[in-house]
Amino acid sequence: MAWGGRYSLENMLDWCAGGVDPSIPGNGGPSCAGFLSVHRRLCETLLGCAISMLYFYWGYSYITYPSSYKFVRKDRGGKRALLVLVSLVFGVEIGFKFATKQLIYLLNPCHVTTAIQIYLLGAPPSRVVTTVFRVHLNFLNGAVLALIFPVTNSRLLPFEVELYWIQHIMMLVTPYYLLRLGGVYTVESVRDMSWTVMSLGILLLYHFLPLQMIGVAAEVNLNNMLCPAISDPFYGPNYRVAAFLHQSLCVPLISKTFCIIANFFITKFPPTKVKDSLETDVTMSWYDQYIAAGQNGTPRAPLSYAPPSIHRRTRMSTPPFPTPSSSTSPPVQWNGHHNHQD
Repeated sequence: MAWGGRYSLENMLDWCAGGVDPSIPGNGGPSCAGFLSVHRRLCETLLGCAISMLYFYWGYSYITYPSSYKFVRKDRGGKRALLVLVSLVFGVEIGFKFATKQLIYLLNPCHVTTAIQIYLLGAPPSRVVTTVFRVHLNFLNGAVLALIFPVTNSRLLPFEVELYWIQHIMMLVTPYYLLRLGGVYTVESVRDMSWTVMSLGILLLYHFLPLQMIGVAAEVNLNNMLCPAISDPFYGPNYRVAAFLHQSLCVPLISKTFCIIANFFITKFPPTKVKDSLETDVTMSWYDQYIAAGQNGTPRAPLSYAPPSIHRRTRMSTPPFPTPSSSTSPPVQWNGHHNHQD
């Protein structure tokens, strides 16, 4: 009886949303839930879901995968350290949500994106990892908007506001590091919009269906689906229409801009350059990078020239002519299927 009383449905619901303070503007409550009429909310939901499904269908019809990858089956200390750091940050955030009885806010897209990044840092190479990585790159708009228009008025515990900034900054650091690693963490061409449009459809459907339904039932303003945030520049009855339009522009713009900037610093900017293309695994020797560049159509240096590795972990004295034996760890040819054991 004691166990049943402690873990009853009523107590579990209290952990999820019992600490949400409706007196804080934009937090929830009856006034926030009634910000829009039922008729308007229903019309916006039907129209938004229809357009979102069109986004998903069109994008899914045109997505492509790399025919093969070259990656080195080698664990990296930096990746493990980042996994520990992101997990620690997310764990502390979950602890704050337990302490304040606001677990329901873990459904917000930024927390879901952080959980996805923890999976990407810990999962073995596979086609699923490439899929999840490419999709999640189009969810970074949440981190950017959270940094530009912060909503911290409901964070009252010590260091809760500081953790807000740390988590959203780490959301941008993690994909940059994964792009730096390369291998299965690759992106499509900048001109290819299929992954972006498909991911946009997924993101919008997630807002209009689970987030909105749970938010209405609990009277909690999950990611501002019930009422606008106090910092929303489009505050008013049309804020969701404005959000649908500007997010349809911001999602591809932020995702592509992030990839362009990452590509510049990883492959072109001399102080931070570690490889010649994003597709290359950063742990490859210069010979493997030379072969991979030729397969990807990238111009290669003459065979008689063997440039030293840019990355400190693979920097070594190089022979005058390329030989496969110069690789410190044999590259693995991957055909898109996860068929090796870890």
